[in-house]
Amino acid sequence: MRPWPFLTTLLLLAWSPSLLAQGGFAALTVTPTPGGGQTYSVTIQILLLMTVLSLLPAALIMMTSFTRIIVVLAILRQALGTAQTPSNQILLGLALFLSLFIMAPVFEKSYEEGLKPYLDEQISAEVALERAGQPFRQFMLDQTREEDLLMFTRISGRDGLPSRDEVPFSLLLPSFVTSELKTAFQIGFLIFLPFLVIDLVVASVLMAMGMMMLSPMIISLPFKLMLFVLVDGWSLIMGTLASSFYL
Repeated sequence: MRPWPFLTTLLLLAWSPSLLAQGGFAALTVTPTPGGGQTYSVTIQILLLMTVLSLLPAALIMMTSFTRIIVVLAILRQALGTAQTPSNQILLGLALFLSLFIMAPVFEKSYEEGLKPYLDEQISAEVALERAGQPFRQFMLDQTREEDLLMFTRISGRDGLPSRDEVPFSLLLPSFVTSELKTAFQIGFLIFLPFLVIDLVVASVLMAMGMMMLSPMIISLPFKLMLFVLVDGWSLIMGTLASSFYL
């Protein structure tokens, strides 16, 4: 798996092909002043490069499977009632590496069709960027509900939904994120139900025994953990999340 070549492809936005043909660009420009001094200025390509780098985390979150995974894991932790266990760092790391696993075919295709021909000097930077983005565009279209596309099409004032090949990125991205949130909450609802039943049963038993001062969460937590371990919950969750993108 080579996930980083696509991220490198995004950096092609930071400079033009003419500058690349010259073997690079100047990071810092030194201009002599009339008094014998010097002034320093950063080239616009460096500013564009830094802008693209700052957008990479947002691209990772919004254009991949990361959103669905992290929402489902957060709901799972809430359903278990384990407070900060697993910690946020563990959940983020788990979501990140599971996203890399799920997106591996997309990354590979993006590299083979976009970045590799560009590095071999077979295509220009603009063509490489367009080809590298096509696998991500197709992935997002496959996971986006048509009703979400229709909603954002109507909000944008367009006459009708364009064909799949003509959907603009400004329309596709919010539709994809909205669909991902819907799917994540549907999966989270199904995960929450068995743990909710345990909480209700424990609360009813404690009230029937007159032990209203004892928190039901303290009693139900071991039973929820036992249920989760017995059904091999982590494997089920990871397998369900991964397979949900390729059904």
